[in-house]
Amino acid sequence: MNAQPPLPEPRGPLSEALERVLRGGGSGWFAGGSVSVDEPLADDDLHLSLYLCYELHYRGLDGVDPGLEWDPAVLTFRAALERPFERALRDAVRVDPPEPAHLPGLLRSLARGDTGRLSRFLERHATLEQFREFLIHRSAYHLKEADPHSFAIPRLAGAAKTAIAEIQADEYGGGRPEWMHATLFAGTMRALGLDDAEGALLDRIPGWTLATVNAMSLFGLHRRLRGAAVGHLAMFELTSTTPNRRYGNGLRRLGFDDQATRFFDEHVEADAVHEAIAADDLVGSLVEAEPELAPDVLFGARALLALEGRFGERLLSAWRCDRSSLRPTDRPHVLTRSQPPVADVA
Repeated sequence: MNAQPPLPEPRGPLSEALERVLRGGGSGWFAGGSVSVDEPLADDDLHLSLYLCYELHYRGLDGVDPGLEWDPAVLTFRAALERPFERALRDAVRVDPPEPAHLPGLLRSLARGDTGRLSRFLERHATLEQFREFLIHRSAYHLKEADPHSFAIPRLAGAAKTAIAEIQADEYGGGRPEWMHATLFAGTMRALGLDDAEGALLDRIPGWTLATVNAMSLFGLHRRLRGAAVGHLAMFELTSTTPNRRYGNGLRRLGFDDQATRFFDEHVEADAVHEAIAADDLVGSLVEAEPELAPDVLFGARALLALEGRFGERLLSAWRCDRSSLRPTDRPHVLTRSQPPVADVA
């Protein structure tokens, strides 16, 4: 898991131009301007390009000069990609300014309204191959879980900083590297016969999935959006416990043991505690200290629900038609085609 992700195949003119630079084609290639796509919340080319720009701020990319992280032209290009994405997000989830004191309760109410259709399907009906697809989609985030939201820590102060640090410490294993959530997710991927190397399956992941991860990076990397980062994280925690219980149950239904379900089972326990911390200690403290951030906190929470709702519907729509939800490729994504016996799952 320490290896840098490889560069994937480009998906259009934006990612082609970016990858030429990342492969050593020089700088000064993008002097400014705008980027226009038909579906800024789902476009393959835009979201792969944005995802790769953000990867430079995480662990980098294999064979890519680390100095490009702060290359002015790359940053200018990234900003041009971010503008239509953020604009589309704000158009999709227009919010009225909430009363700061009521915001924790409002977020809890929004979380209760989450229907959970995808998690119920995975619990009761999904095939092994559909579960594998789900893990491939989620690998874009879960193999670096917590990192996007951690960018917000130095942008906060006081009780809000303490609260987010408490949540993130659990995400990183509470001092035990083997219990880092990203490590546990890699174990689940291996148990289902999938390559757990970060970025190994990126070519299969569509833009509408990458958008769910790019939103986290967008919020975390911009100080002006720290409220959105907090709202996004809080809603993540408030809507996590029940779906993860269902995912674990779905894998047990398919015959897998706790080596495969540990990632989901750990989230059931950890996120039940995180719910109160996220809503009261994190959100409550932040908007008490900076009430002007309340609209962006609500925006971040609603953005998560909107993107996750679109994500779930696209998976279920594909599966109802008995087709894959992944991008087509000639490369197999399963290391072993047969489901291992329970005793052999590791």
